[in-house]
Amino acid sequence: MKRFAEVERTTKETKIKAELNIDGTGKNDISTGIPFFDHMLTLFSVHGFFDLQLKAKGDIEVDYHHTVEDVGLVLGEALATALGDRKGIKRYGYAVTPMDDAISTVAIDLSNRPYLVYLIPELFVRQTEVYSSLFKEFFRAFSNKSGMNLHINAPYGENDHHVIESIFKSLARSLDQATSIDDRVQHVHSSKGLL
Repeated sequence: MKRFAEVERTTKETKIKAELNIDGTGKNDISTGIPFFDHMLTLFSVHGFFDLQLKAKGDIEVDYHHTVEDVGLVLGEALATALGDRKGIKRYGYAVTPMDDAISTVAIDLSNRPYLVYLIPELFVRQTEVYSSLFKEFFRAFSNKSGMNLHINAPYGENDHHVIESIFKSLARSLDQATSIDDRVQHVHSSKGLL
């Protein structure tokens, strides 16, 4: 069973194409026009062992918001499509990742019930409003489109780059775990028999 998806989204603000292979090795080719975002998506691909081809063109001369949020929508849709009926997956994932002065915990449930909890250092929110709000929109869009319950907790960190990098690495590692196939799970991992 190949768990792969190709998704395109075109609006007046963005044009995005993504190809996602869940069972990859971390190969990637990513270009959003936002170098730091490219770096974070590369980390996501490498640390989750997801093959990711992603090209985005957006109105970044206005600001980065539309591009960052719409990439989240496209990536979330690609994940949901690649997972299909979600039979056999572990469903839950959890990772704690340090990055120098910062640390983050990400816990996910691929339950088809999207929800985002996003807790980051208060100092970080005040000092780097742009990063903190932009990435919250990315994670919300990704969670909603993929059907993921996503809890992000970064209790401390002085460097904004390190905080966000720690989060993306934890997200990748926990998602790799949750999307893994478990031979004991014959259908979907739920007492209801349905996700």
